[in-house]
Amino acid sequence: MLYKLFQEIIENHRGKAVGAILGLAFGWFAISYGLFKALFVSLCVSIGYFVGKGVDQSFDFREAFDRLFRDRW
Repeated sequence: MLYKLFQEIIENHRGKAVGAILGLAFGWFAISYGLFKALFVSLCVSIGYFVGKGVDQSFDFREAFDRLFRDRW
């Protein structure tokens, strides 16, 4: 019974479920370690997610790095 409930939630409400879990984790970090440490962990997770997404999509990091730090003079 409980398995079917979780399966329905994951299939029909995936975004809400992931958002609730992330909110719970952030709240726990904020209470346990403080707001700024929790924000730092959230920032690191976000950066890691976007780097991983770029790797999955064959994003050219060298080109982006060159564009970001090219000589502007």
